[in-house]
Amino acid sequence: MNFTVAIDGPAAAGKGTISRAVAARFGFAYLDTGALYRAVGMKGGDPIEAAQNLTTDDLARDDLRSLAAGQAASQVAVIPEVRAALLAFQRDFARRPGGAVLDGRDIGTVICPQAEVKLYVTASSEVRAHRRWLEVGGDAAIVLAEVKERDARDMGRADAPLRPAADALVIDTSDLSIEAAVELACAEIARHLRP
Repeated sequence: MNFTVAIDGPAAAGKGTISRAVAARFGFAYLDTGALYRAVGMKGGDPIEAAQNLTTDDLARDDLRSLAAGQAASQVAVIPEVRAALLAFQRDFARRPGGAVLDGRDIGTVICPQAEVKLYVTASSEVRAHRRWLEVGGDAAIVLAEVKERDARDMGRADAPLRPAADALVIDTSDLSIEAAVELACAEIARHLRP
């Protein structure tokens, strides 16, 4: 069975948490596509060459969840050649037998526009900045400014801007528990899995 769940949304909205829970619940493979861009950004050197030569070791780095990696990912993600180099990898993963969940910024709109289920997970910038601050620490005001800066870059880029797919279910996690958000996502997937 090929069944793709595309989950998009801005940083710290909860899409990774929801994606991992959904993949576990349905037995689907999971890919954090942001990790691909984080790894490319953290490799240094020419980002196009880094994307073309990405390895599983690059994806296993322990610094991929840092603020620096997030900023680096957002900067290399605006390069069309980087996006093109990572496109085939993501599409192949999405159509693997047994089902797949991919989370990122443009999964439902560009990478997998034919995905069986599309979700857009979001939250207010203040809530997302607080979550990120709890995760990485630092100055809360700076974290909020960085979240807003990244949103502007991700939503304003010419190639594959962050936005919900027209047929995506939008889940705003600002006032939802993790459990409630996961249940909304699972209910939508179950609805599409029914014959």
